Amino acid sequence: MTGLRFGSTVAALALLAAPLPGDAQQMRAAPRQGDPFPSTYRMPQPDDMLLRGATILDGVGGRIDGGDVLVRGGKIVAVGKALTNPGVREVDAKGRWITPGVIDVHTHNGTFVVPLTDIDRSASDVSEVSSPNGADTWIETAVNPQDMGFDRGLMNGVTTMQILPGSTPIFAGRSVVVKPVRGATVWDMKVTGGAQGFKMACGENPKSWGADDDNEGPTSRQGVVAYMRQAFLAAQAYGREHAAGKVGRDLKKEALLGILAGDIRVNLHCYRAGDIAAALSVAKEFGFRIGAIHHATDAYKIPGLLRASGTCAAVWADWWGFKMEAQDSVRAGAPMLERAGACVMMHSDSAADGQRLNITAAKAAAAGRRIGIETPPEVMIKWTTSNPAKLLGLESSVGRIAAGYKADVVLWSGDPFSIYSKADLVLIDGAVAWDRSKPPREPVSDFELGRPGVKP
Repeated sequence: MTGLRFGSTVAALALLAAPLPGDAQQMRAAPRQGDPFPSTYRMPQPDDMLLRGATILDGVGGRIDGGDVLVRGGKIVAVGKALTNPGVREVDAKGRWITPGVIDVHTHNGTFVVPLTDIDRSASDVSEVSSPNGADTWIETAVNPQDMGFDRGLMNGVTTMQILPGSTPIFAGRSVVVKPVRGATVWDMKVTGGAQGFKMACGENPKSWGADDDNEGPTSRQGVVAYMRQAFLAAQAYGREHAAGKVGRDLKKEALLGILAGDIRVNLHCYRAGDIAAALSVAKEFGFRIGAIHHATDAYKIPGLLRASGTCAAVWADWWGFKMEAQDSVRAGAPMLERAGACVMMHSDSAADGQRLNITAAKAAAAGRRIGIETPPEVMIKWTTSNPAKLLGLESSVGRIAAGYKADVVLWSGDPFSIYSKADLVLIDGAVAWDRSKPPREPVSDFELGRPGVKP
């Protein structure tokens, strides 16, 4: 998909929107661009191999039947037919399929850890809800890496996950992107090199929270939008004052300035077409771009707006009706958006569905087929690989089977869109992270100890 170009262009527009563009250099040097929680992820020891004779979906619309993939030093070094083996382990992949690793752009793994406890009811780590504005929070400071959701996703071909804050606050804070690998802390899993993500929300969730007793948030849709606009105005004013040395650091306004400058990419929780259009208008007014509308159950009604704004839709196949603003969803939303030329991807919002994103894509494609929209596997795979990679700013490193890309690769037992297929082999950075023929003998998480019922 085209149109997801963030950075200098958006930054220029944002700074033009600010009344004092002469402050640009000082604003660009602001601390918002730093990372107070650096990654400690280390590349694993690579398992060089040649996967021979598979059906390859490259993630960007290409397909090779009877193809080979050569992996060396953590990277994909060659893709094609009848590749010469340079002396590495050879895997007979005939009858099986190869795709890029699945990418889930919407999880709460590590912060919504099952089993829940009493404290989660009143003080969950999914969102900081002391204010409608939690822009200063970083969700990674709450993530428990022992959540079984990471391991279960890996076993089902997921190699990259974006953990988002919840949707109760209007400004919910920064996201983190991780690999589902074992680590003592989330920073042992943290992916670098992509765009810094951020969560915003519109519609029923934030207004419902504002309407609760003792809360200070807006109580209506119009109030939520007004709150957004006022907060961005305040951030612009802060940027000018901070650049002039008149005020000290304000972490919330720093984050919003980062959005305005294009340094931070917005992931917006939004359902109804009118809500989505209103949020896109706010973004246009303040000169920034929304990366993706998450949930987006009405997105199929407004593909032109999404195309024009360069905004993707992250959707489900069959979540609907669980709240008023989700009443008008259709299963064929993804293929309808694809046909209309909009950027679309599947997402989970659930540790359970996060294990079945390809099946979610298959359900959406089947619904499209019933109304005359054919979506072949080589297109469907974009919804769970290369399109999510673009949203995360990782499109030049993952989400594609091509020479030079990181070897985040899945060898499936069959068609990856069949419920009967399993992930036989999952590589992350060219190392075997999951081998179905050699499952771990011991629980990989404390949450599995003494709970045989949670075995996959």
